[in-house]
Amino acid sequence: MTEDTIAAVATALGEGSIAVVRVSGPEAIERVAPLFKSRVDLRDADTHTVNYGWIRDPRDGTIIDEVLVTVMKGPRSFTAEDVVEISTHGGIVAVQAVLELILRTGVRMAEPGEFTKRAFLNGRIDLAQAEAVIDLIRSKSNRAFQVARKQAEGALSKKIVPLRQQLIELLAHVEVNIDYPEHDVAEMTSSAITGTCLDVKSTVEQLLKTAAEGKILREGIVTAIVGRPNAGKSSLLNALAQENKAIVTDIPGTTRDIVEESVSLSGIPLRLLDTAGIRETSDVVERIGVERSRGALLDADLILLVLNHHEKLHEDERKLLDELVDRPVIIVVNKMDLEGHLELDEIEARFRKDRIVSISAKEGTGIDRLEKAVSQLFFGGSIESGDLTYVSNARHIALLHQTIQTLTDAIEAANSGIPIDLIQIDLARAWELLGEIVGDSVGESLLDQIFSQFCLGK
Repeated sequence: MTEDTIAAVATALGEGSIAVVRVSGPEAIERVAPLFKSRVDLRDADTHTVNYGWIRDPRDGTIIDEVLVTVMKGPRSFTAEDVVEISTHGGIVAVQAVLELILRTGVRMAEPGEFTKRAFLNGRIDLAQAEAVIDLIRSKSNRAFQVARKQAEGALSKKIVPLRQQLIELLAHVEVNIDYPEHDVAEMTSSAITGTCLDVKSTVEQLLKTAAEGKILREGIVTAIVGRPNAGKSSLLNALAQENKAIVTDIPGTTRDIVEESVSLSGIPLRLLDTAGIRETSDVVERIGVERSRGALLDADLILLVLNHHEKLHEDERKLLDELVDRPVIIVVNKMDLEGHLELDEIEARFRKDRIVSISAKEGTGIDRLEKAVSQLFFGGSIESGDLTYVSNARHIALLHQTIQTLTDAIEAANSGIPIDLIQIDLARAWELLGEIVGDSVGESLLDQIFSQFCLGK
């Protein structure tokens, strides 16, 4: 438990119906009570109650704002400390005035993520759950939110903790063998090492199978919409965003810079990049746009190549088709509402049919087929809806990969007859790596780095 009391605005600054100032620490109630004018003295208030009154400046009695004050006494609070949350009118003036009054009482301004950090340090949540809190805040789709919520509830931790228990029991068995060599149990110990390590390794590998999908749900798919001018790239972006984000005209080359928009497609977050039409041009500005389009093409996780159903393939498009054969690409045949002149046979000879989608961005038809194609490409057709224990955090993924390598080394050592006191080093390392995920074995500098990514008040 920490000794000082902290405060911060827990809601985004700006216009809104309410704003919340959060105070946490051993003196949270004692510090706020003299500022709160009400029939109820906060020091006598029951835990988990909401109390109506006013915040006033004790120096001259000036009323700052009409408020609702929630009291949550530790350990039954998010931080496991006494917590007071003051709901003021939204905006900047009132909430800042209330925060300044609280800080004048000797309460310290909270650092980014410090409330969640205290929840971790006080044993309220583990580190994997703490990191899921920021994923909840940054969720780009409902599915990503559901995955983060499961993580915050401890879904990943519930899989990691039993693995660590298996390893610690194995380590205890090895210790007995090292300390009492007169008991000839070397063969049994070697067998136990191999069996346990294979078991743990298999479970870790199963977790890592969800890593690619989990990372997508967490960070989104960078999606470049490319094609020749006037193929309907901006119309496609507007259709996916369901609003007019990009300018659409019949004049080729309207889009000269990258237009970015985030959308959710069947629960999959996409970061759409509408690019300038790729063609040879003498226009200096348009040429810069084409160069940026090619840069987006190289960096994209997904490419939507838009072709005009109403026109024959251009040589630029044939070059693009050749370039993208081995890339994660979906061919979007647009303007299906117009008469067809596009050589579809030539396209189908290069790409599988499930990678070719026909749409009319103008009329909004075929978008559902495009959603299905994206889901098929990245999730094999559907996002797992039962077990939502996706490993999405890059730190967790790296630690799990290191765990597999360490366990592999231990298995090879056991099968090679290497002394078990040397194998013990790998076993202990695997146990520590898994411990870093839930925060049982983690340094202070790493904690500071993780929680510095949080916003103030969280």
